[in-house]
Amino acid sequence: MKRYLFILRKPAHSGAYLQEMLDIILITAAFDQSVSILWLDDAVFQLKNHQQPEMSGMKDTAAMLQSLSLYDVTALYIETESLQQRGLNTDSLCLPVQTLPRHAIGEFMQSFDVVFAG
Repeated sequence: MKRYLFILRKPAHSGAYLQEMLDIILITAAFDQSVSILWLDDAVFQLKNHQQPEMSGMKDTAAMLQSLSLYDVTALYIETESLQQRGLNTDSLCLPVQTLPRHAIGEFMQSFDVVFAG
């Protein structure tokens, strides 16, 4: 079994980006692959609690992300500095994540067979 890391960098409501990435992630997981996700930069907003995207005609990304556990995608990581720079913390997120400091990201990525940065 290969180990896959998907790196998300774009904000929550940037077109179909998140839906397309989730489709790829869930398809990979459906084939019994080990899947991890790392949120960097503005992508941390994808996990923010209490979003109200319906008001602007967008889909609720937090609700879409809840499906990850159904596919055993539970290795979820977020860069500490990305959270801090955007005034967020793990308590303000809709999923349980493990934090990683920026200086550890490179070594972390090397532990995967496939890294997919979207």
